[in-house]
Amino acid sequence: MFEIINDTDREVCELEKLNNYIKYVVNELELEKCEFNIIIIDNERIREINREYRKIDKETDVISFALEDNMDISYDDFRLLGDIYISIDRCYLQAMEYGHSREREICFLATHGILHLLGYDHMESEDEKEMFSLQNKLLDGYDIKR
Repeated sequence: MFEIINDTDREVCELEKLNNYIKYVVNELELEKCEFNIIIIDNERIREINREYRKIDKETDVISFALEDNMDISYDDFRLLGDIYISIDRCYLQAMEYGHSREREICFLATHGILHLLGYDHMESEDEKEMFSLQNKLLDGYDIKR
């Protein structure tokens, strides 16, 4: 269904909590027969990815690659959603800046990435309201508060 990969040389203490939370999200969103990855990386690596694929030469917190956006990739018996890259450096910094836990921030970023894989975006005001409302509903439902 999903895999969480720590592609850093750092221990990420929130991985077990994140894993349990993602199981909850998958259940709540009724995602069946699908696969996706959450890859934890550092600022240097996410900057490289951001530069290569988005032509933006700076770090970011999360980047999603939705494979269902590519019409050449489809399967009859399951959904291959894609990959979510989370910068653990930005995650921890943002948790401090926003005054909430690292757990809350990594779960927020993962949720944000999953919703992008499912086609949600926040380019228009109405779309942003819908996406952020669902993010908050999922986080609140698992008792992950700010």
